[in-house]
Amino acid sequence: MATVVKKAKKKVSKAVPLGNCYIQATYNNTIVSFTDPNGNVLTWSSAGQCGFKGPKKATPYAAGLVVKAAAEKLLPFGTKDVHVFVSGIGMGREGAVRALNANNINALSINDVTAVPHNGCRARRPRRV
Repeated sequence: MATVVKKAKKKVSKAVPLGNCYIQATYNNTIVSFTDPNGNVLTWSSAGQCGFKGPKKATPYAAGLVVKAAAEKLLPFGTKDVHVFVSGIGMGREGAVRALNANNINALSINDVTAVPHNGCRARRPRRV
């Protein structure tokens, strides 16, 4: 009796010439995600994933390496042009945007989507002395 061996199908990566890049730069980390125009994540990377620990994760140098790692994973999709959305107020903001250009990714637009409180949290009670 012959055994049937199933062959695994090759994963076909679709061509995505235009996409979005979301950069989340917090005080503790920098996370970069590349998506297609519909918002489906193609690749992502973070400073922790790149081997940084502790306060080094939030540095501009780490942000540059995060973008480089995510851009290398993006090569099979052929994405060259992206709309950039930057969120957060960490040190890696500007380093990540500069690294996009260094890794042959053309930023068509750069939007700051950091959340801004309209009235903030409820204030503390007045201190009685």
